[in-house]
This record gives sequence, structure tokens and C-alpha cells, in this order.
Amino acid sequence: MYKIITFQDVVRIPPSKFNEDLRKATKEVLEELYEGQMIEGAGLIISVLDVEVSEIGKIIPGDGGSYHRAIFNALVFRPLLHEVVEGEVVTVEDFGLFVRLGPLEGLIHRSQIYDDRFSYDRSQGAMIGQETHFVVRKGDIVRARIVAVSSMASSIRGFRVSLTMRQPFLGKLEWIKKELERIYKKKEKR
Repeated sequence: MYKIITFQDVVRIPPSKFNEDLRKATKEVLEELYEGQMIEGAGLIISVLDVEVSEIGKIIPGDGGSYHRAIFNALVFRPLLHEVVEGEVVTVEDFGLFVRLGPLEGLIHRSQIYDDRFSYDRSQGAMIGQETHFVVRKGDIVRARIVAVSSMASSIRGFRVSLTMRQPFLGKLEWIKKELERIYKKKEKR
């Protein structure tokens, strides 16, 4: 889920930025510090948006920079447990699928692809269901539910999102469409 969150911080403006507009310099420093970082309780900072900075700063002896209080809004991505998401399959491996969820990738283990046994076909670069013969390849769009979210570090690389497609109306979008058509045909026969 994407949100805009307001943060406060004291920002060090280096002497090399003293000739720039204070708001612009502060935004550049905040972008360098925050974008791509995981903030506990908030999520992954995608972009620093607007900045309000105090014109009155402090100088610490022995440090050439000035320190200013700043309030800024940031666009944040935070995957929520049980949230249904759609994404593109970016990698197919023998153990599962990696799906792009905006700025992050989630993993769908092969046991969580569908109510079928899926095996990896290296020659096709795809997962293939043994009974259904459903095929998932790189570039396919899938709908999945988030079943686990963990953060092992303060950056995007330490962020893990686990997904499942083993529930009704989840999976490759073509599969969902076929399932809906089957349900509608069943209702029409009644």
C-alpha cells in the first residue's frame, strides 16, 4: 500500500550547498538520506516530496555544516499482511516465482502457485502444473495475497515479501478469467 507520511528531522546542510536555495538543498540531502531506505513502522521511502525547513540553523564547532529542523512528506510503500496485490513475474526459478510489486519483489514458492504440483521447465523458463497444465512465465501478470512480510535490514535488499496464489480468484489473470467464466456458465445452466 502506498501512503504519504510526514516526517521530522534535523538536517545537516554541507558547506558545498550554502550557495543554493535552502529548501532545495534540504530536499537534496533528504533524498540522499531517505530514498530507498526502510523506516520501521512506516515502510520503504520511495520519494521525498515537499520540504519545509527552518531558516534558522545551528553550527557546531568543528563542523562546517549547518543544522536545520525540517518537516517533509514522503511517498512510502508498505506491503500489508493479507493485502491482495497484482504484479509482473520477473524471474522464474526452480523454487518459485519472483513478482514485481512496485518498488519491491515478492516470492511465490512453487507450492503456493496453485492447487497443483508445479515443476520448473528450464527449456521454457516456466513453471508448469502437472494436472492443470497451467503455465507461468516471465512477463505474466499475477494476482496474489501477501502472507508474510519481514525486514532484516534498513534497506530494500533486506526486505522480504512472501506471497500465495492458492486461494480462489488468485493466480495468473487468465486463470482467474477462466474460473469466472466457468462460474457464470454454471449459474446460467440453473
